[in-house]
Amino acid sequence: MSNGSDPTAVLAALDRAQDAFEMVGRGRTAFEDGISADEDWKTQLTKACRLLEVVDTLQSQDGYYTAVIEVCFGAIERSIEAYALAMTNDTLQDFQDHQFSYERAHQIGLFERETAEAMKDLYSENRTESYYGGGRPTQEQAEAMTDLASAVHQFAVSQIREGGVCLCD
Repeated sequence: MSNGSDPTAVLAALDRAQDAFEMVGRGRTAFEDGISADEDWKTQLTKACRLLEVVDTLQSQDGYYTAVIEVCFGAIERSIEAYALAMTNDTLQDFQDHQFSYERAHQIGLFERETAEAMKDLYSENRTESYYGGGRPTQEQAEAMTDLASAVHQFAVSQIREGGVCLCD
């Protein structure tokens, strides 16, 4: 992999990260509290809950707009995925493309076509610009995305037949 010129610290950290994800030599693995391992939809739903908790934490620190926007898109996608996994025969492998979540939200009746397309457009036009582009995210954008992520999450949770999984209450 390395030609010998890369910094030793980077290579050591890369090896450690690869081992961590492969769970090699870790002994007893410490998983994140709150993330359900029962079923894929519960895992995605509880990931969304935890992401929204992070958004609240970042918002209380003021000024981390880029991170807030990025985490909000993640929470929206995890919430839509949780609904799809709980209510259809979809699998996690179906959701390898970020934009598929928004398309699927309409296909399975979670949102009307216009709403799902507007969310997909919001993602494709603004997430890329705020995260990778030269744009500087604003407080108003971060607050609006927080409101959207919370609303999508609460609606998805309310539409899933099995309750008692959401950590947000």
